[in-house]
Amino acid sequence: MANNIEVKELLDAGVHFGHLTRRWDPNMAPYIYMERNGIHIINLYKTAAKIDEASEALKKIAASGRKILFVATKKQAKEIVAEKANKASQPYITERWPGGMLTNFVTIRKAVKKMASIDRMKKDGTFNTLSKKERLQVDRLRAKLEKNLGSISDMTRLPGALFVVDITREHIAVKEAQKLNIPIFAMVDTNSDPRQVDYVIPSNDDASKSIDKVMSFVSDAIVEGLSERKASKDTPKDSPKEASKDAPKEAPAKAKAPAKAVAEDAKQEEE
Repeated sequence: MANNIEVKELLDAGVHFGHLTRRWDPNMAPYIYMERNGIHIINLYKTAAKIDEASEALKKIAASGRKILFVATKKQAKEIVAEKANKASQPYITERWPGGMLTNFVTIRKAVKKMASIDRMKKDGTFNTLSKKERLQVDRLRAKLEKNLGSISDMTRLPGALFVVDITREHIAVKEAQKLNIPIFAMVDTNSDPRQVDYVIPSNDDASKSIDKVMSFVSDAIVEGLSERKASKDTPKDSPKEASKDAPKEAPAKAKAPAKAVAEDAKQEEE
């Protein structure tokens, strides 16, 4: 990976621009090259080394089959992170961070299951047995769940790592990951404390060009890890026992959720 990271590329993308010197966090001092016109300049040689280190670790996590959850709710990062996460087939949160997303994962999974049960109702026709008002309420609930949790609907267990853009803004997500000892990878600007993160990528986390550049390296590394995983699975044929061990366990089939119960939930959400 190191050979692929050109300092000039990072420079052209504006990855080196930090915050105003008066807004700095002293713990970022090892990653700061100089101060120019009242703005801290990040040492891009250190950034390149840190991207390389983070990419290798993320590649290993992806190759192991665990998910990496991307978190970025700031306007200039949302679309970029969603695009790169989709490219790497990873879950992401780009709307408001749902409190307890990690520490209360069971409740979040219940909300995702509720979304799936509404989809089943629409397929099997029970949705049509509801009144017009109830159908409207259920549709609104489905849209709300999709907006907040749609991108994590396939995440059946806690992620193997968290990748954050702007740890100051996403401090709740960072704290939850810390509580559960989930490794945190992050783009860290000069106004943030790098000690909060396991894998620091010192970089400008405000400019879309900078975010796009760093995210490109990261997503490429994850895609590489997934390819290695696929290749290792394809080459040696696993014995039936091993294959069944690796295969995700299917949840036991549940009875269809009563349409009225779902409608009641939707009504309570609106109230």
